[in-house]
Amino acid sequence: MSELPFLLSASALHELESILLSKKIPEGYGVRLGIKGSGCAGVSYVIGFDIESEGDKVYQNGALNFLIAKKHLLYISGLCIDFVDTNEERGFIFEHQSF
Repeated sequence: MSELPFLLSASALHELESILLSKKIPEGYGVRLGIKGSGCAGVSYVIGFDIESEGDKVYQNGALNFLIAKKHLLYISGLCIDFVDTNEERGFIFEHQSF
């Protein structure tokens, strides 16, 4: 398994690990990162738990496997994923960085 093609904050990793345990995600599932939509508004990023599919690239970070469809890899590379939990907002934040 290779180095992650995206940046994952400690808070995002902690939240994913918490969800994995609290929702009792079955063994063999990984974190699916992908995109949906395109066009004038660009793409939206999606995150969830899924099993590995043919054509996925698999990356490991600690106890988590990250699954990315090869066709989405270009959009995920360089992505910064954070998790915020404040009075105003709670959720994952996706920002694409140009290197």
